[in-house]
Amino acid sequence: MLSLRQKKWPFILGSYAMITGLSTPTVQAQDLTELAKQIQTGQNSATQLLQNVQQRSGQLNPRLHAVSALNSAAMDEAKRSDQQRDPSLPLQGISIMVKDNIAVKAMATTAGSLALLDNIAEHDAFIVAKLRAAGLIVAGKTNLSEWANFRSTHSSSGWSSVGGQTRNPYDLRKSPCGSSSGSGAAVAARLIPAAIGTETDGSIVCPASVNGLVGLKPTLGLVSRSGIIPLSHSQDTAGPMTLTVRDAALLLNVIAGSDPDDSASLGADQNRSADYTAGLDPQALKGKRLGVVKNLSEGYDRATRLLFRRSIELLKAQGAEVIEDLAIPHLEALEKDEFPVLLYDFKADLNTYLAQAPAKLKSRSLADLIQFNLQHAPQVMPYFKQELMEQAQAKGPLTDAEYLQPAARAKQLAGPDGIDALMKSHHLDALIAPTTGPAWAIDYRKGDIIAGSASTPAAIAGYPHLSVPMGLVRGLPVGLSFFAGAWSDASLLNMGYAFEQARAPLPAPKMEADKPAARHVKSKKNHSL
Repeated sequence: MLSLRQKKWPFILGSYAMITGLSTPTVQAQDLTELAKQIQTGQNSATQLLQNVQQRSGQLNPRLHAVSALNSAAMDEAKRSDQQRDPSLPLQGISIMVKDNIAVKAMATTAGSLALLDNIAEHDAFIVAKLRAAGLIVAGKTNLSEWANFRSTHSSSGWSSVGGQTRNPYDLRKSPCGSSSGSGAAVAARLIPAAIGTETDGSIVCPASVNGLVGLKPTLGLVSRSGIIPLSHSQDTAGPMTLTVRDAALLLNVIAGSDPDDSASLGADQNRSADYTAGLDPQALKGKRLGVVKNLSEGYDRATRLLFRRSIELLKAQGAEVIEDLAIPHLEALEKDEFPVLLYDFKADLNTYLAQAPAKLKSRSLADLIQFNLQHAPQVMPYFKQELMEQAQAKGPLTDAEYLQPAARAKQLAGPDGIDALMKSHHLDALIAPTTGPAWAIDYRKGDIIAGSASTPAAIAGYPHLSVPMGLVRGLPVGLSFFAGAWSDASLLNMGYAFEQARAPLPAPKMEADKPAARHVKSKKNHSL
């Protein structure tokens, strides 16, 4: 299996670099609105945009490891797009990438695992079909933390046996966070203008934060999970990772909607906004009441705390009323309940997925995957093991009281008794906190060193969570989190947009093709899911 991986990866990207013949990458990944205007006016084309993605990936990805595979059918799709322009499709011809746990027809869906190299999708995931219907070009797959960072307590954010170690484009020695690490790093490095990630707890908002992006974890059920390798049906969702809030809203317009094959999404059409860009107004913060969640804002260094204070003052300057020193009640209890729920969900949901996978795939259950990892330990487990998978395998069915009780209790504590109660008692429009601290060093011996995280309450409750860049700490991005109750996605985007417009633009990372590769360092611990 290792020899296949070694041959496959350099060929996929190296061939495009040789075709273009360029020695330096062209930075072309503007926001989606600008790219759409360029295509509509003839200044650019779907083919040209895709060529730029391919050449820039070929030049930078050998050091960044953000892209796990390019789509060999994408160029034909781009050519057809240029030949068959449709004025009703505002994003037609723009290239995008999706995380490598999302099915794209005729491509492998691996979740970063060598065990799934033969998991060739027979159909697009529901959201990929929606992307194509909107005229977007699926240029490839992004790397991720293997098994969405649910393999080991000592795993490294962004590492997978398929794609290697994803690195932060602001500093290649630093972590990209996970598990949507490749989506975050690829967009930040301007390999692609936007990407789709997935989150169980932190896997969109954390990589968005440390890579200087906008990341939206939507309300659970607003976006279909059909065709996506699961971790937990209780918390999983896909969402956009973009350069701007408007771009996130544009992509949410495309991917939101009910899917008959995902029961959680049946209320999406009824609860979604007709247009998530409609309320994007620089004055959207005026009169809004925002609550600072103190017990999600602690443990950060002085520079991060200072940046957060400046962001609060900026929110006030835009007309928001900020209520300080609030706390999510029962935070430790709901975090304690989350873990056994994820273990049970992972086993049940993954077994269901694998049982329906293409017949060619040999691993048909979690037990099979554990055995595969043992048999291929030098390739699959060079830095950390699979104790979380083994713990999940030991769990019983979803009818166990050991599952049902914490699952119900965690939802209650996070939602009605947590976020909802806090917002109602203080008449709030949203809660805010730093998303997480600046990126930490990749070090397999010490593991992920996380200063803090705001993701868990909204993740468990199934509520939306938006991270917007608030600035740099020692040259590394840090995000500001907005979260609130179910179906408040549009409201969060509106407030996040107003904050983004008032804040100084974040500089892009300075990645150059002729720089020497960063020294390979190691890491270990699991952070986000």
